[in-house]
Amino acid sequence: MDTTLVIMAAGMGSRFGGGIKQLEKVGPSGEIIMDYSIYAAKEAGFNKVVFIIRRDLEADFRAIIGNRIEKYIDVEYVFQEMENIPEGFTVPEGRKKPWGTGQAVLSCLGVLKTPFVVINADDFYGKEAFRATHEYLTSLPEGSKHDYCMAGFILGNTLSDHGEVTRGVCEVKEGRLSTVEERFGLKREGDVVVGTDAAGNAMTFDPNVPVSMNLWGFTPDFLDELQANFAKFLSTEAKENPLKAEYLLPQVVGEMVRAGRASVAVLPTYDKWFGVTYKEDKPLFVESIKQRIAAGDFPESTFQ
Repeated sequence: MDTTLVIMAAGMGSRFGGGIKQLEKVGPSGEIIMDYSIYAAKEAGFNKVVFIIRRDLEADFRAIIGNRIEKYIDVEYVFQEMENIPEGFTVPEGRKKPWGTGQAVLSCLGVLKTPFVVINADDFYGKEAFRATHEYLTSLPEGSKHDYCMAGFILGNTLSDHGEVTRGVCEVKEGRLSTVEERFGLKREGDVVVGTDAAGNAMTFDPNVPVSMNLWGFTPDFLDELQANFAKFLSTEAKENPLKAEYLLPQVVGEMVRAGRASVAVLPTYDKWFGVTYKEDKPLFVESIKQRIAAGDFPESTFQ
């Protein structure tokens, strides 16, 4: 069965080079984070990559990333643009950025015909999550709808030693997602993790609670849900907060689950997440890659 890796990279800066964390070199042959994600996904069985980017970055993106990758795996590009909204709506005056991860994946409407996983460009998920999601998606009966999955990382494996992070904290019942709620300012404090809810109320979490890192597995029908719910979002939340409201994947999935329109398998994932959220994170990331290469998880050179 054909399966696709979708990488959300439209949030990258307007200039490549200095300071763009998605392009920080972390591997011995100059690899960036996306190289390792694509390598792990390809090894797991995914046979196509769709990059979600900004149109004005296409030439640079192809030159620095895409042209290397397309020698090894089928590559396609789609564009997330703020102006790409349903008929009857207009972009609010003063709005400066697109509408979030939900709109990003909606940019793939008409392109995605196979089961697919979605990831962030600047997160390293390890190999286990790609194997688990690929196995789940390819085990579904042909034509399955509304049966999705997500990699459930352990909260304590996704924290930064150098600052606070935001995570989608999940409640899981009998292996299925019950709720997913964004929690903010998360950091380790002794044996627990502290943070806040959206209203700023203090909360305490068990470090072993499952969290979403935006590694979702979907069948193509999810795009129809995204399209239908986007207009609703623009009519409600976007009207209340026109300059900053975002249409987010966890929010869409959570609403579908609450309404009984989708079932989401939470696949336990014990790999340690790495990202370059803060510049101080990079040395630890580089050392982790060295250790994984030494252990045989990755080659000295990926897509060079």
